[in-house]
Amino acid sequence: MFNVTKTFLPDFNEFIDTIRRSWDKSWITNNGELVRELEHKLKEYLGVRNLLFTSNGTIVLMMALKALDIKKEVITTPFSYVATLNAILWEGCKPVFADIDPDTFCVSPIEIEKKITENTQAILITHVYGYPSDTEGIMKIADKYNLKIIYDAAHAFGSSYKGQSLLNYGDISTCSFHATKIFHTVEGGCICSEDDELFQKLTHYRQFGHLYDQYFSIGINAKNSEFHAAMGLCNLKRVDEIIASRKSISDLYHDKLAGSPLKYPKVPEEFEYNYAYFPVIFPSENQLLSSMNKLAEEQIFCRRYFYPSLNKMPFIEYQPCTVAEDIATRVLCLPLYYELDEEIINLVCNVINRFVK
Repeated sequence: MFNVTKTFLPDFNEFIDTIRRSWDKSWITNNGELVRELEHKLKEYLGVRNLLFTSNGTIVLMMALKALDIKKEVITTPFSYVATLNAILWEGCKPVFADIDPDTFCVSPIEIEKKITENTQAILITHVYGYPSDTEGIMKIADKYNLKIIYDAAHAFGSSYKGQSLLNYGDISTCSFHATKIFHTVEGGCICSEDDELFQKLTHYRQFGHLYDQYFSIGINAKNSEFHAAMGLCNLKRVDEIIASRKSISDLYHDKLAGSPLKYPKVPEEFEYNYAYFPVIFPSENQLLSSMNKLAEEQIFCRRYFYPSLNKMPFIEYQPCTVAEDIATRVLCLPLYYELDEEIINLVCNVINRFVK
């Protein structure tokens, strides 16, 4: 069986040797040695000023909204994983959907400005598939209307725009280190901010709002363990190799699907991609379903990331977003992971080329 992704795992003995450093000290959580080392190395790799390693990539979105004191309307994307929406709802805010650009699949700044009201407090946008949102356009709007910017960069570890990691943009940026991601810690995530005062607040939030017997604020348990940090330390050494492998596989897909009417996200200039996904847009949903079902017969399972669009979730009031709704019905992410067998790539492309002409 071949899924859309496969978790990269380091050498088992390397992982055991790494975790042994904490095991022998019986210090396996609460900001241990490995967590601190991982945070330091992640800051170096990503080139960010401040970074906290956390338990997952959803809780950091909740922390970001709380730290920025967002309580009213948040303009967000209808084209992302449901965690983006859930964080807004969980914090008691109102999601306001701005439609996406049909070429980049990220939210259009023009659409953001249309949705601004007197109750708008923040913009929470996803760098979809690891491709950058229009950071310059969004910054202009935020400055004009005095809004906070949170970037959900869950897909964007290793992607850079104009020489900077995508986690360097916005008032706060977050990332997921889930096992399906390019860089993972089994479960995990991080939160970044250039603002030292804001970052100190986030630091307190992560651990119940206190340090030893000093209490500073409300807080939550967003810590992560030495076991997860050990996985991260092992995997971080291989990230560049993993990205290079995924690039080669993506190039193969492009070659073998050349000439088809499939469409892909538009790649901006001065951008270095992490090859987090290989999304293709079919001319019709029927062609997508035919290809997907035939591949499933061959035990190859693609995924409809992201379907349905978030504005159509059954637990919220519907807000029309025609572009996102259309793209969501026609997008399919093909299998992409480290050292994916070329035979599987050939089979995937042959099936798609049969149904899409």
